[in-house]
Amino acid sequence: MRRAPRNRTVVGCTLLVIALGAGVTGCSSGGDRLSAEPYDAADRISFNGPSKGKKADPDLPLEVVAEDSDGRITDVTAVDAAGRHVAGELAADGSRWHSTSPLAADAAYTVRVSTEDEDGARGRKVLTFTTGKPATRSSGAKSLGVTFGPGTGTYGVGQPLTAELSAPVRDPAQRAVVERGLKVSSTPAVDGAWHWVDDKSLHFRPKEYWPENATVRMRSNLEDVRIGDRLRGGKAEPLTLRTGDRVIAVVDVAAHRLTVHKSGEEIRTIAVTAGKPGFETRNGVKVVLAKERLVRMLSTSIGIAEGSSESYDMPVHFATRVTWSGEYVHAAPWSVGSQGYDNVSHGCVGMSTDDAEWFFDTFHQGDLVEVANSGGTTMEPFGNGFGDWNLTWAQWRAGSALAGGTGAAPAPEEQARLRPRPA
Repeated sequence: MRRAPRNRTVVGCTLLVIALGAGVTGCSSGGDRLSAEPYDAADRISFNGPSKGKKADPDLPLEVVAEDSDGRITDVTAVDAAGRHVAGELAADGSRWHSTSPLAADAAYTVRVSTEDEDGARGRKVLTFTTGKPATRSSGAKSLGVTFGPGTGTYGVGQPLTAELSAPVRDPAQRAVVERGLKVSSTPAVDGAWHWVDDKSLHFRPKEYWPENATVRMRSNLEDVRIGDRLRGGKAEPLTLRTGDRVIAVVDVAAHRLTVHKSGEEIRTIAVTAGKPGFETRNGVKVVLAKERLVRMLSTSIGIAEGSSESYDMPVHFATRVTWSGEYVHAAPWSVGSQGYDNVSHGCVGMSTDDAEWFFDTFHQGDLVEVANSGGTTMEPFGNGFGDWNLTWAQWRAGSALAGGTGAAPAPEEQARLRPRPA
């Protein structure tokens, strides 16, 4: 019984046909074909790609065909000199392999084809070729730049990665090409995926929070790769960052208590006050965005009329920001009498000055603040900071063009609904 071949991820280029002739068998010592060296199938292979001295059009597909019914393809891999692989599909019966993603222009490729005849003898052929400028390139083609974030440095285990594109990409097939070219690796390794926030922005996060003290690397393999008729990949600077300790604050709004965990151990409990009715603190997971040792908070800047009973203008110390619309964890000496007993703020989490200074010194960008048991809505996934962790893993993958979803941008009603929150 013939074994079912495996699907493999490989390369694509100009039409390439490899004919596998019958009657070619591998030399075997003692009849053990598995230990025999693969036979050289050079005399049985035809290649109608670019002739010697010519370059292939990177926009044309690559195809490998087993033309003899007694032979089949078992594996095809192709990679360019920069280590970039191109995806492909192998037919279930091993009769044909074809590329499913484009080649890069001005690149040198090596294609390795493995075969097997009806007797189980293994064959191999290695082909090399280079690509030139695409013959079908449209005038006025744009180059798609990619800028990775958040930047070099050390971040908390909740920090999402970002990729900002220089031009919008809306077509699902083109989004798949972009995603396939945006590579993320980490040590230790994680299971993660990209999510399209909008036509020009992607976020990457693991299924769970990042491991502590991990090294994370991002790079783009899109340079000179065709994305669309008028769009090709451009250069992008790679980015390497690290994660620090696992630092998480859990805020129980109903209990008026904030508990800090570091590397899995509870290290401090703090009495707090949170948002009062009408100004409820958002529930959900929030990522620390920035820290401001002293910030002036104005109620007029978020729509509260000057002179109203809710207006204020005050300096606030040790402010750790968790949303762009104005939620902080900060010192609130004016509400010490309510901390631990009642919620009296305009949406922020307030605590004593000593506790706020300790929190300010302990938490850093990318660390996590998890809020529960508030009457408020859940933190928006996007647009008001990093609410990425408030999507389930299935919801997250639904925003990827590769990982089981459509990669479609969220509907307007699902986009961030910025509701300004005073302190």
